[in-house]
Order: sequence, then C-alpha cells, then structure tokens
Amino acid sequence: MIKLRQLSFLLLISPVLLLSACDDMDFGTGGGGVFTVGQDVPSLRTKTLADVGGDMSKITSYRYPDPRMYQLSFDDALKTGKPIILEFATPGHCTQCDQQLQMLKVVMDTYEDKVLFLHMDQYYNPEAYDAFQVRGEPWTFVINGQGKVQHIAPGRMLYSELMPVLKTLLGDGKDG
Repeated sequence: MIKLRQLSFLLLISPVLLLSACDDMDFGTGGGGVFTVGQDVPSLRTKTLADVGGDMSKITSYRYPDPRMYQLSFDDALKTGKPIILEFATPGHCTQCDQQLQMLKVVMDTYEDKVLFLHMDQYYNPEAYDAFQVRGEPWTFVINGQGKVQHIAPGRMLYSELMPVLKTLLGDGKDG
C-alpha cells in the first residue's frame, strides 16, 4: 500500500513528467486526426453567411463575428488558389476560442487580400469537424494555395506563432 507521502510525491511529479513528454511532439507535422503537413485537404461544402440569410447567429456562437470569415464555403475557398487559415473554434463554450478569433481578426485586417480566413463553429458546421477529425478546440489549419496542409496548431495559437508561418507561406516578409 502506498503511503500518503509517496502518493503526494507522485501527484506532485506526474504533471512534470507529462509536460516533459510534450517536448518530443511536433504538432506542426500532425494532428487534427489524420492530417499531416503536405497532405491534401478534403473539398467540403460548409455553410456560408448567404446560406443562413445573413443571420450571424445561425453560423457562429462568437459574440463579435466578422462577416469576412463566412463568405465562402471551404470547397469554394480551395478553388480560389489562395492560402487559407481554417479555424475550428466554438466560442459559445470555449474561452480560448474567443481569444483565438479576436487575434485572427487582427491578422485578417493585414492579410485579407492574400489569405482567406474561415471560421468553423462546431454548432453550425459539424461536418467540417468530422472531415478534419477535430476533437477539442481551438485548432488552426494553415492550408497553402495548392490545398495542402502547411501547418497545424492545436490549442490557442498566438500572434507571434502565426506570423512566421504566414511569412513563410507567402514568402513576402510582411510581418503585419
């Protein structure tokens, strides 16, 4: 039988062991189910603002939505040949998702002419979650103009993490 002192030590050290295991993980090359960097993404019809008669409450649970994120279905976005930031976030039950979408709106103000920004809310586009096998939120997929995964980020992605990815993707050195 484990003594209380030994149990306390195990409880204290177990989070450290778990976190140290994350150092060997490369979330930029896998995640979101089966997707890896370089893999083609599926062409998928998703709801647009036009599909819901312009009613933002029928396409997102975000309190401050930006209509630019809901203009194109994912399949139509792929056809443009532009890079895509595909954000899986349901702010109606996820504080980190709310913060993620706030950050993306700032980035979109700088890059909207070069990159498409699409938001998928689990409540309104569950088929996208299934197609990308997203579990948990938020998840960010950066997709190049050829429809291949360029970068995958589980959890909240910071501005300082996204900007180098965009600079590499666009090759223009623009840092916003």
